[in-house]
Amino acid sequence: MLSTLEFSLAVIDLDNTLYAADNGVFARMDAKMNAYIQRELDVNLDEANRLRIQYWQQYGSTLKGLMKHHGHDAEPFLKEAHDVNAHELLQSQPELRQILNGIDAKKVIHTNGTKEHAESILSALGILQDFDAIYDIRFNQYTPKPCQQTLLQLFKAEQVDQEAVLVIDDMENNLQVAKDLGAKTVWIHPEAEQKSHEWDIAATSFAALLKR
Repeated sequence: MLSTLEFSLAVIDLDNTLYAADNGVFARMDAKMNAYIQRELDVNLDEANRLRIQYWQQYGSTLKGLMKHHGHDAEPFLKEAHDVNAHELLQSQPELRQILNGIDAKKVIHTNGTKEHAESILSALGILQDFDAIYDIRFNQYTPKPCQQTLLQLFKAEQVDQEAVLVIDDMENNLQVAKDLGAKTVWIHPEAEQKSHEWDIAATSFAALLKR
């Protein structure tokens, strides 16, 4: 249970952690990224999709690959990729507020998306007011998670010791960086309770933390 862990800062991922992104958000973002790559690199859809996935797997974000290999500016890509009209896909989730209200610590978002995207998602879920800050992809010069330097930079900005942080994420490689630094970890994944893991807590969804 979260109440068994001692921490003063909760660093919470956004997409696929606070909500299940298979409700259409990721599909829209993927389509937007493919369209951008098709247009800007003058390639067909299959090649655009291949590059999107390859760069995401290789660098942690498609954006990083576009910047590294094609010299693209970040902001036009970010604006287009995150234009998903979240309020069409998400609804207010009272149980999320209940969980967040039960976390007696400062709560911040850490996302590979933009602040604007995070605000749109959190607003649609009805929990924007429950977070004290949003650390987005711009926080460390467009460096995506997982990145130890970025996480340390976040801890410094929040003036908190690493051991006093709880990181909640759906990606195990992001959690590994946090654990290596001494932070406590919560893994959110549909199969979390069926698989062996090395995190402090595992739950099938953020809402499922109510039962833990």
